[in-house]
Amino acid sequence: MDAQYQPKQVEDEARKHWEESGSFKVTEQPGKEKFYCLSMFPYPSGRLHMGHVRNYTIGDVISRYQRMQGKNVLQPMGWDAFGLPAENAAVKNKSAPAAWTYENIEYMKGQLKQLGFGYDWDRELATCTPQYYRWEQWFFTKLYEKGLVYKKMSTVNWDPVDQTVLANEQVIDGRGWRSGALVERKDIPQWFVKITAYADELLEDLDQLDGWPEQVKAMQRNWIGRSEGVQLDFALQDQDQALSVYTTRPDTLMGVSYVAVAAQHPLAQQAAEGNPEIAAFIEECAHTKVAEADLATMEKKGVFTGRHAIHPISGEQVPVWIANFVLMDYGSGAVMAVPAHDQRDFEFAQKYDLPIKQVIEPTGDESIDLASEAFTAKGKLVNSGQFDGLSSAEAFDAIAVWLKERGLGETKVNYRLRDWGVSRQRYWGAPIPMLTLEDGTQVPVPEDQLPVVLPEDVEMDGVTSPIKADPEWAKTEYNGQPALRETDTFDTFMESSWYAARFTCPDNDTAMLDPERANYWLPVDQYVGGIEHAILHLLYSRFFHKLLRDAGLVNSDEPFKRLLCQGMVLKDGAKMSKSKGNTVDPQAMIEEYGADTVRLFMMFAAPPEQSLEWNDAGVEGAHRFIKRLWRLVADHVEGGAAPALDSAALDDAGKALRRKTHETIQKVSDDISRRYTFNTAIAAAMELCNEISRFQPADDAGRAAVQEALEAAVLLLSPIIPHAAHTLWRSLGHDQAAIDAPWPAVDESALVKDTLELVVQVNGKVRAKLEVPADADKDTLEQLAREEPNVQRFTEDKTVRKVIVIPGKLVNIVAN
Repeated sequence: MDAQYQPKQVEDEARKHWEESGSFKVTEQPGKEKFYCLSMFPYPSGRLHMGHVRNYTIGDVISRYQRMQGKNVLQPMGWDAFGLPAENAAVKNKSAPAAWTYENIEYMKGQLKQLGFGYDWDRELATCTPQYYRWEQWFFTKLYEKGLVYKKMSTVNWDPVDQTVLANEQVIDGRGWRSGALVERKDIPQWFVKITAYADELLEDLDQLDGWPEQVKAMQRNWIGRSEGVQLDFALQDQDQALSVYTTRPDTLMGVSYVAVAAQHPLAQQAAEGNPEIAAFIEECAHTKVAEADLATMEKKGVFTGRHAIHPISGEQVPVWIANFVLMDYGSGAVMAVPAHDQRDFEFAQKYDLPIKQVIEPTGDESIDLASEAFTAKGKLVNSGQFDGLSSAEAFDAIAVWLKERGLGETKVNYRLRDWGVSRQRYWGAPIPMLTLEDGTQVPVPEDQLPVVLPEDVEMDGVTSPIKADPEWAKTEYNGQPALRETDTFDTFMESSWYAARFTCPDNDTAMLDPERANYWLPVDQYVGGIEHAILHLLYSRFFHKLLRDAGLVNSDEPFKRLLCQGMVLKDGAKMSKSKGNTVDPQAMIEEYGADTVRLFMMFAAPPEQSLEWNDAGVEGAHRFIKRLWRLVADHVEGGAAPALDSAALDDAGKALRRKTHETIQKVSDDISRRYTFNTAIAAAMELCNEISRFQPADDAGRAAVQEALEAAVLLLSPIIPHAAHTLWRSLGHDQAAIDAPWPAVDESALVKDTLELVVQVNGKVRAKLEVPADADKDTLEQLAREEPNVQRFTEDKTVRKVIVIPGKLVNIVAN
């Protein structure tokens, strides 16, 4: 073996072996335990960043470890290839999104291969190919037939220059992030999938996910937002209609001092007729970004409609206001306002000098100061007529019953979750497979006309989608009648919601999934990805999996058994980003130090769920350790082949080294399999290498102990530094490749110690530490303790009252 560690040569040779041997190609093997490890696939942006490297290294370490446990391991890779960034890049580079995307895929694929990730590349998929999105389109038509898809008008952020819908985060100070135009709140027709039909199941099944972080489950629970409340009506004065509102706090009903409606509410639109002030306010709201997350902090604005509602219990008149903090998309677009007990209502009431009426008082030591803020805790009712004195919980039931008996309201379960709007007005996405006939009827594209292929040879002007700009593209026929294709494309979350299932049978060109193959692999045993996807991607994936189950394509309830959310990669305390100028190029690091060094640093610098601070010195340290391990093996094999291990022939030092070897195997196995603390696993392997360095074999038995220790170190580290391990394992005399070697087993007999350290106390204070035979009985331990000079010094001239002996741990002598 070469005495010098040459990363490029070593890594090229290992990858060549894996590729020629088909090491990572897998098929279903019924009867053999499977393990499906999946890392969230990347968007092909052009180059890998350090966040990618960390994510995929974690997944690869887990996959390689599970393979060494004898499992049939699937680890695939693909590309989340649709989306707006490709359109922006195409405009900037004067190319088509498809060409830009495919070029990036090839480059990034080469980078992934350089890092030695054990992917089954035969299963590679890109979501922008018709072979993939064909089945997504087919499934959408089936959901439409089942009544789980519909189209309705929806209020969106509309950029009048770019002619597209903007996400809330793309609206900056009321203007489009790219065009700079004032954004409008506009109603346009959008396609929706009924995720709310699965709200209860999505919530309840979180309890099945024992392998998910509690933080992620809590975020999903909050997003689904199940609440129990009361739906009630406020009659409108001098009108036949009523305002329907939903509240989770009926106990505060007697504190209502006004009712507020959204600017898009029909009542607001009626009030604007002939009233320039109201019309101007509604127009202002149409140009205001309003996301639910902004409601608490935004400036509260409103205008009085001139109308009053009738309180359902007291019969008092309360004014109806139009308020910018009420969203039409949530609930009925109207809320009952209780300023004394809701901070948002309080701020609005203070601004417009509306009454603030206390109806809840504290029952504990909570403070209340309605001059400065609302009291939002629950308590006891006051100023509430017949309900005075009831607790908030008692009042919930009593008021609900009172309203129901009079036909004025009823208890109801509501969800914060809204149906999934899947329409996008952009080009680079899968065409939505729906047709509009001449009479306005909308029908799904027939199966024999799928896929509806997105043209790839297009020119981007940065404004209008090419398939919207080309009227000929939309023209088609349905049963001999003229028809128009839908020119909206799918939200890219559609593609990423089922890719895990498609990886089980990506070559199937006759069906979306092969249930037999899919059910062999699914659910995913380990999913790895960033916490930023904790809500939408994971929620949509869970929903899509349940849709696949109900269509008979899979038989599991959830797509991912275990979830690991890795932390960010930081530099100088901040997340790496081009705008901050603090990025580190993985390619440069690989070329300078080798892929194994980068992998080792990523796994050693921090536990996977914590943020990792990039440190050049840490990278150099990782490189030095690999070189040190390399030298240990090189020096050992230079002495020739080691004999077979004879543990009975080992001297005390040899037994100690062997014990350290098997203690390390035990710890690393637990750290990787159960705890996922790869950093402590590496630290343990480093300690073993320190022991090997210090050990001087006196004979052949000692050399055999070194051989065993080095073999263990190489195999324990092989999931993390697989290229170096490939060469080192062969150098240690093995014909079998390290990739095919089993995980080292613990020899329990090697863990048994001949001697133990015994702590001796006098009156509870440590006075000595003795090395004693491991099998010594209590009498022997007491005798050895009493004979220790320092113990005798603290017991002389005293009477020993009691001796407490805990074998293998301590002796405590009580004397006075």
